[in-house]
Amino acid sequence: MKKISLSTVLGLLLIVGTACGEEGTEETEGTADVETEEANADESDSNGEAAEGDTYEIKLAENQPDDYPTTIGDKAFAEMVDERSDGRIQVEVFSGGQLGDERSVLEQVQIGSIEMARTNASPLTEFSEDIGVLSMPYLFENDEAMWDVLLSEVGDDLLDSLNDASMQGLAFYDSGSRSLYNAERPINGPDDVDGLQIRVQESDMMVDLIEALGGSPTTMAFEEVYSGLETGVVDGAENNFPSYYSTNHYEVAEYYTLNAHSTVPEVLVMAEDVWNQMSEEDQQIVREAAQDSIEVQREAWDELVEESRETIEENGNQITEVDDYTDWREAVEPLYEKYGTEYQDWIDRIEEAQ
Repeated sequence: MKKISLSTVLGLLLIVGTACGEEGTEETEGTADVETEEANADESDSNGEAAEGDTYEIKLAENQPDDYPTTIGDKAFAEMVDERSDGRIQVEVFSGGQLGDERSVLEQVQIGSIEMARTNASPLTEFSEDIGVLSMPYLFENDEAMWDVLLSEVGDDLLDSLNDASMQGLAFYDSGSRSLYNAERPINGPDDVDGLQIRVQESDMMVDLIEALGGSPTTMAFEEVYSGLETGVVDGAENNFPSYYSTNHYEVAEYYTLNAHSTVPEVLVMAEDVWNQMSEEDQQIVREAAQDSIEVQREAWDELVEESRETIEENGNQITEVDDYTDWREAVEPLYEKYGTEYQDWIDRIEEAQ
């Protein structure tokens, strides 16, 4: 029998020890992988999609007071999301501009520091060009036609167009129609606007619109309009019924014409990063709740319009109805020649959807 040297024995022991060590390492790593997968079960995967069952605390910025129709819509949305997610998705509505004005809030939504916001579509144009088509005057035949479009595939595509601005549009809310009011005379048609000094928002399109009607547009801070009307710095302004009433402008501008030159809606938006982190199931919960809250918001809007109009009529203001918008549409045709080209595809789709 051959003798085994001490060095050989030591070598064999070293080999066996190494093999056992490698097997132990593999078992440890395998256990760690299982534990890591379990620990990460509620975290986002590499594509940013969150697993079902995640919890969210979402801030929703609203610049109107608690009793305003858009805030009422926001709160209905929050309640629906809470109920349908079994409390996993909590939306807290910060009304009254607590989180900032519309522009600053939208900038924060872009980077995800505020998860959601309700905003008018007009300031969104600064972030995403396509949504600007909704600012075109007399875009819809009437209110019913507008909602036929906004609740159609065209409306969904407009909401999705906000992805270019790192936002996800969820729903449109009602903002009524903007019409002309003034302190000088009744306006029965476009010719009656001639020579009137009309306050407008800081918008090239609104400036051009008043000029197309023959008026003289003046940009002025909204809080200065009442005194401007009272002192004759401006002859008139333009806004919806509730704003005409709530600002008390009806006290110093007795003539209101329902020419409805602008019907820009409100929009409920979410930060795209937050949206992409949600599972498809949670996205569906949020989207459907947003869509279902539209009816609540529109009912609240209609009630406010009716209440506003009753008070204004009781005050003795003269309200001029417009049954045929043909002359008004023809008067603003130059705006379609100037701005319509960039929106032509959208305009065509909107006309087809009405």
